[in-house]
Amino acid sequence: QGQLVESGGGLVQAGGSLRLSCVASGRTFTTYTMGWFRQAPGKEREFVATIKWFGGNTNYADSVKGRFTISRDNAKNTVYLQMNSLKPEDTAVYYCVAAKVLYTATREAEYDYWGQGTQVTVSS
Repeated sequence: QGQLVESGGGLVQAGGSLRLSCVASGRTFTTYTMGWFRQAPGKEREFVATIKWFGGNTNYADSVKGRFTISRDNAKNTVYLQMNSLKPEDTAVYYCVAAKVLYTATREAEYDYWGQGTQVTVSS
C-alpha cells in the first residue's frame, strides 16, 4: 500500500515563495506520473501540475504557468512544487497525487494515490 506525505505548506505574503515536498513510500512510485491538485475553501478541487516519471515532461494549469515549477527526485521518492510570485488566490489545501500512467495526467479520476494535503495561505 503506497503512501504520499506532503510538507512545506504555511503562511506567506503575496509575492513570496514556498516549496512543497511530497515523499512517497510503501511501494515503488518511480514509474508513476506524479502531480499536485489544490482545493480552496468553497471551491472544487483543481489540477495544478504534473510530471511524468521519465523524461521530465510536465503540464501546468494556466493559472500557475510561469510561477510554479514541478520537479521530482526518483532516487529520493520525492516530488516538489516550487511556488513563486504567490497570490491570495493560490490559498488552498495542496494535495500530492500519483497515477500509474505514462503521460501527464490532469484529471482527478486518473490518480490512484492521494496525500492528506498541506495548507498554503497567501496573505494580501
